Amino acid sequence: MPQIDDFFMYENRVEGITEADYQRAQLYVEAAKAFAQTTYQSIYIIDYYRKNFLYVSDNPLFLCGHTADEVRQMGYSFYLDYVPKEEVEMLKELNRSGFRAFYDEPVENRCQCMMSYDFHITSGNRLLLISHKITPLVMTADGRVWLALCTVSLLPHKEAGHIEFRQFRTGEKREYSLQGHRWRNRETITLKSEEKQILTLSAQGYTMKEIAEQMLRSFDTIKFYRRQIFEKLDVQNITEALALATNYGLV
Repeated sequence: MPQIDDFFMYENRVEGITEADYQRAQLYVEAAKAFAQTTYQSIYIIDYYRKNFLYVSDNPLFLCGHTADEVRQMGYSFYLDYVPKEEVEMLKELNRSGFRAFYDEPVENRCQCMMSYDFHITSGNRLLLISHKITPLVMTADGRVWLALCTVSLLPHKEAGHIEFRQFRTGEKREYSLQGHRWRNRETITLKSEEKQILTLSAQGYTMKEIAEQMLRSFDTIKFYRRQIFEKLDVQNITEALALATNYGLV
Protein backbone atom coordinates (compact mmCIF):
# COMPACT_ATOMS: atom_id res chain seq x y z
CA MET A 1 0.00 0.00 0.00
CA PRO A 2 1.56 3.35 -1.06
CA GLN A 3 2.32 5.76 1.76
CA ILE A 4 2.70 9.54 1.71
CA ASP A 5 6.40 9.24 2.59
CA ASP A 6 6.90 7.30 -0.66
CA PHE A 7 6.66 10.65 -2.47
CA PHE A 8 9.48 12.29 -0.50
CA MET A 9 12.95 11.20 -1.47
CA TYR A 10 16.12 11.36 0.60
CA GLU A 11 17.73 13.22 -2.32
CA ASN A 12 15.48 16.18 -1.54
CA ARG A 13 15.60 16.06 2.24
CA VAL A 14 14.84 19.62 3.32
CA GLU A 15 16.00 20.76 6.76
CA GLY A 16 16.13 23.87 8.90
CA ILE A 17 13.00 25.70 7.71
CA THR A 18 11.79 28.09 10.43
CA GLU A 19 8.53 29.84 11.25
CA ALA A 20 10.14 33.05 10.03
CA ASP A 21 10.71 31.34 6.68
CA TYR A 22 7.01 30.44 6.54
CA GLN A 23 6.04 34.01 7.31
CA ARG A 24 8.14 35.17 4.35
CA ALA A 25 6.63 32.40 2.21
CA GLN A 26 3.22 34.05 2.53
CA LEU A 27 4.40 36.47 -0.14
CA TYR A 28 4.56 33.52 -2.55
CA VAL A 29 1.11 32.37 -1.45
CA GLU A 30 -0.34 35.83 -2.12
CA ALA A 31 1.34 35.89 -5.53
CA ALA A 32 -0.11 32.44 -6.32
CA LYS A 33 -3.58 33.65 -5.29
CA ALA A 34 -3.26 36.61 -7.65
CA PHE A 35 -2.07 34.35 -10.45
CA ALA A 36 -4.99 31.97 -9.84
CA GLN A 37 -7.42 34.81 -10.50
CA THR A 38 -6.03 35.30 -14.01
CA THR A 39 -5.90 31.72 -15.30
CA TYR A 40 -8.22 28.79 -16.01
CA GLN A 41 -5.63 26.46 -14.52
CA SER A 42 -5.64 25.11 -10.99
CA ILE A 43 -2.59 26.10 -8.94
CA TYR A 44 -1.05 24.68 -5.81
CA ILE A 45 2.22 24.90 -3.89
CA ILE A 46 3.97 21.79 -2.56
CA ASP A 47 5.86 22.11 0.73
CA TYR A 48 8.69 19.54 0.79
CA TYR A 49 9.62 20.35 4.38
CA ARG A 50 6.23 19.70 5.96
CA LYS A 51 5.37 17.18 3.22
CA ASN A 52 2.04 18.75 2.37
CA PHE A 53 0.44 21.54 0.31
CA LEU A 54 1.09 25.12 1.38
CA TYR A 55 -1.58 26.53 -0.94
CA VAL A 56 -4.37 25.21 -3.20
CA SER A 57 -6.35 27.51 -5.49
CA ASP A 58 -10.12 27.61 -5.30
CA ASN A 59 -10.60 26.00 -8.72
CA PRO A 60 -12.97 23.00 -8.99
CA LEU A 61 -10.77 21.36 -11.65
CA PHE A 62 -8.43 19.83 -9.08
CA LEU A 63 -10.68 19.59 -6.04
CA CYS A 64 -12.79 16.47 -6.78
CA GLY A 65 -15.76 17.82 -4.84
CA HIS A 66 -13.73 19.17 -1.91
CA THR A 67 -13.02 22.74 -0.93
CA ALA A 68 -9.58 24.14 -1.60
CA ASP A 69 -8.84 24.15 2.14
CA GLU A 70 -9.86 20.49 2.45
CA VAL A 71 -7.49 19.50 -0.36
CA ARG A 72 -4.73 21.58 1.22
CA GLN A 73 -5.19 19.72 4.49
CA MET A 74 -5.28 16.36 2.68
CA GLY A 75 -1.93 17.07 1.07
CA TYR A 76 -0.41 14.05 -0.65
CA SER A 77 -3.16 11.77 0.60
CA PHE A 78 -5.25 13.47 -2.14
CA TYR A 79 -3.23 11.49 -4.70
CA LEU A 80 -3.73 8.23 -2.83
CA ASP A 81 -7.50 8.82 -2.72
CA TYR A 82 -8.18 10.20 -6.20
CA VAL A 83 -5.49 8.87 -8.58
CA PRO A 84 -5.86 5.31 -9.99
CA LYS A 85 -3.57 2.91 -8.12
CA GLU A 86 -1.44 2.03 -11.13
CA GLU A 87 -0.85 5.72 -11.80
CA VAL A 88 0.09 6.36 -8.17
CA GLU A 89 3.00 4.01 -8.82
CA MET A 90 3.86 6.07 -11.90
CA LEU A 91 3.81 9.27 -9.84
CA LYS A 92 6.17 7.74 -7.28
CA GLU A 93 8.59 6.73 -10.03
CA LEU A 94 8.41 10.18 -11.62
CA ASN A 95 9.04 11.82 -8.27
CA ARG A 96 12.27 9.85 -7.90
CA SER A 97 13.42 10.24 -11.51
CA GLY A 98 12.44 13.92 -11.60
CA PHE A 99 14.54 14.81 -8.59
CA ARG A 100 17.48 12.87 -10.00
CA ALA A 101 17.24 14.85 -13.23
CA PHE A 102 16.88 18.05 -11.23
CA TYR A 103 19.94 17.42 -9.10
CA ASP A 104 22.00 16.52 -12.16
CA GLU A 105 21.68 20.22 -13.05
CA PRO A 106 24.16 22.82 -11.72
CA VAL A 107 22.73 24.69 -8.73
CA GLU A 108 22.47 27.93 -10.69
CA ASN A 109 20.25 26.24 -13.31
CA ARG A 110 17.82 24.46 -11.02
CA CYS A 111 15.25 27.24 -10.74
CA GLN A 112 15.00 27.18 -14.54
CA CYS A 113 13.72 23.58 -14.65
CA MET A 114 10.20 22.27 -15.17
CA MET A 115 8.79 18.75 -15.30
CA SER A 116 5.43 17.98 -16.89
CA TYR A 117 3.39 14.78 -16.96
CA ASP A 118 -0.20 13.64 -17.39
CA PHE A 119 -2.27 11.49 -15.05
CA HIS A 120 -5.91 10.81 -14.17
CA ILE A 121 -7.96 11.89 -11.19
CA THR A 122 -11.43 10.63 -10.34
CA SER A 123 -14.08 13.30 -9.93
CA GLY A 124 -17.45 11.79 -9.07
CA ASN A 125 -18.13 9.19 -11.77
CA ARG A 126 -15.69 10.77 -14.20
CA LEU A 127 -12.05 9.98 -14.85
CA LEU A 128 -10.26 13.20 -15.84
CA LEU A 129 -6.86 13.38 -17.51
CA ILE A 130 -4.89 16.37 -16.28
CA SER A 131 -1.61 17.95 -17.29
CA HIS A 132 0.62 18.59 -14.29
CA LYS A 133 3.54 21.02 -14.52
CA ILE A 134 5.91 21.53 -11.61
CA THR A 135 8.79 23.97 -11.15
CA PRO A 136 10.88 25.08 -8.14
CA LEU A 137 9.54 28.13 -6.35
CA VAL A 138 11.86 28.48 -3.34
CA MET A 139 15.21 26.77 -2.88
CA THR A 140 17.19 26.15 0.28
CA ALA A 141 20.71 27.50 0.67
CA ASP A 142 22.16 24.11 -0.33
CA GLY A 143 20.13 23.94 -3.54
CA ARG A 144 17.23 21.70 -2.50
CA VAL A 145 13.58 22.38 -3.35
CA TRP A 146 11.59 23.64 -0.39
CA LEU A 147 8.52 24.94 -2.24
CA ALA A 148 7.39 24.00 -5.75
CA LEU A 149 4.70 25.64 -7.87
CA CYS A 150 2.31 23.31 -9.71
CA THR A 151 -0.27 24.06 -12.39
CA VAL A 152 -3.05 21.70 -13.45
CA SER A 153 -5.07 21.83 -16.67
CA LEU A 154 -7.43 19.45 -18.46
CA LEU A 155 -6.31 17.46 -21.51
CA PRO A 156 -8.36 16.20 -24.47
CA HIS A 157 -6.52 12.90 -25.00
CA LYS A 158 -6.89 9.80 -22.83
CA GLU A 159 -3.47 8.33 -22.02
CA ALA A 160 -1.39 9.10 -18.94
CA GLY A 161 2.34 9.71 -19.21
CA HIS A 162 3.83 12.20 -21.71
CA ILE A 163 6.66 12.95 -19.28
CA GLU A 164 9.07 15.78 -20.07
CA PHE A 165 11.84 17.63 -18.27
CA ARG A 166 12.83 21.05 -19.57
CA GLN A 167 15.77 23.26 -18.74
CA PHE A 168 14.86 26.76 -19.90
CA ARG A 169 18.29 28.33 -19.49
CA THR A 170 19.98 25.85 -21.84
CA GLY A 171 16.93 24.88 -23.93
CA GLU A 172 17.51 21.21 -23.13
CA LYS A 173 14.50 18.92 -23.30
CA ARG A 174 14.27 15.31 -22.08
CA GLU A 175 11.58 12.63 -22.21
CA TYR A 176 11.11 9.85 -19.68
CA SER A 177 10.39 6.28 -20.75
CA LEU A 178 8.23 4.32 -18.33
CA GLN A 179 9.27 1.15 -20.13
CA GLY A 180 13.01 1.81 -20.00
CA HIS A 181 12.82 3.76 -16.70
CA ARG A 182 15.23 6.41 -17.93
CA TRP A 183 15.46 9.88 -19.43
CA ARG A 184 16.46 10.47 -23.04
CA ASN A 185 17.43 13.76 -24.65
CA ARG A 186 15.24 15.36 -27.28
CA GLU A 187 16.35 17.74 -29.97
CA THR A 188 16.32 21.38 -28.88
CA ILE A 189 13.61 23.45 -30.55
CA THR A 190 14.86 26.25 -32.80
CA LEU A 191 12.72 28.69 -34.78
CA LYS A 192 13.62 30.52 -37.97
CA SER A 193 13.60 34.32 -37.94
CA GLU A 194 10.38 34.31 -40.02
CA GLU A 195 8.69 31.96 -37.57
CA LYS A 196 9.70 34.17 -34.63
CA GLN A 197 8.36 37.22 -36.44
CA ILE A 198 5.03 35.51 -37.07
CA LEU A 199 4.71 34.63 -33.38
CA THR A 200 5.63 38.17 -32.34
CA LEU A 201 3.09 39.73 -34.69
CA SER A 202 0.44 37.20 -33.62
CA ALA A 203 1.04 38.17 -30.00
CA GLN A 204 0.44 41.80 -31.01
CA GLY A 205 -2.97 40.87 -32.39
CA TYR A 206 -2.28 40.88 -36.13
CA THR A 207 -4.37 38.57 -38.33
CA MET A 208 -2.81 36.18 -40.84
CA LYS A 209 -3.60 38.59 -43.68
CA GLU A 210 -2.08 41.52 -41.79
CA ILE A 211 1.04 39.47 -40.95
CA ALA A 212 1.47 38.68 -44.67
CA GLU A 213 1.27 42.39 -45.43
CA GLN A 214 3.72 43.30 -42.66
CA MET A 215 6.25 40.68 -43.78
CA LEU A 216 5.75 41.30 -47.50
CA ARG A 217 4.98 37.62 -48.03
CA SER A 218 2.05 35.80 -49.57
CA PHE A 219 -0.80 34.56 -47.41
CA ASP A 220 0.06 30.95 -48.36
CA THR A 221 3.68 31.47 -47.28
CA ILE A 222 2.55 32.68 -43.85
CA LYS A 223 0.24 29.65 -43.58
CA PHE A 224 3.20 27.40 -44.39
CA TYR A 225 5.41 29.01 -41.74
CA ARG A 226 2.63 28.72 -39.17
CA ARG A 227 2.21 25.00 -39.88
CA GLN A 228 5.96 24.63 -39.36
CA ILE A 229 5.68 26.39 -36.01
CA PHE A 230 2.85 24.08 -34.90
CA GLU A 231 4.83 20.98 -35.90
CA LYS A 232 8.00 22.11 -34.14
CA LEU A 233 6.19 23.01 -30.93
CA ASP A 234 3.73 20.08 -31.13
CA VAL A 235 0.70 22.34 -30.63
CA GLN A 236 -2.71 22.67 -32.26
CA ASN A 237 -3.26 26.43 -32.46
CA ILE A 238 -1.57 29.81 -32.27
CA THR A 239 -2.59 30.38 -28.64
CA GLU A 240 -0.76 27.22 -27.54
CA ALA A 241 2.20 28.14 -29.76
CA LEU A 242 2.51 31.58 -28.17
CA ALA A 243 2.31 30.18 -24.64
CA LEU A 244 4.92 27.51 -25.35
CA ALA A 245 7.28 29.81 -27.22
CA THR A 246 7.10 32.39 -24.43
CA ASN A 247 7.69 29.80 -21.72
CA TYR A 248 10.71 28.40 -23.53
CA GLY A 249 12.19 31.78 -24.41
CA LEU A 250 11.96 31.13 -28.15
CA VAL A 251 10.73 34.64 -28.99
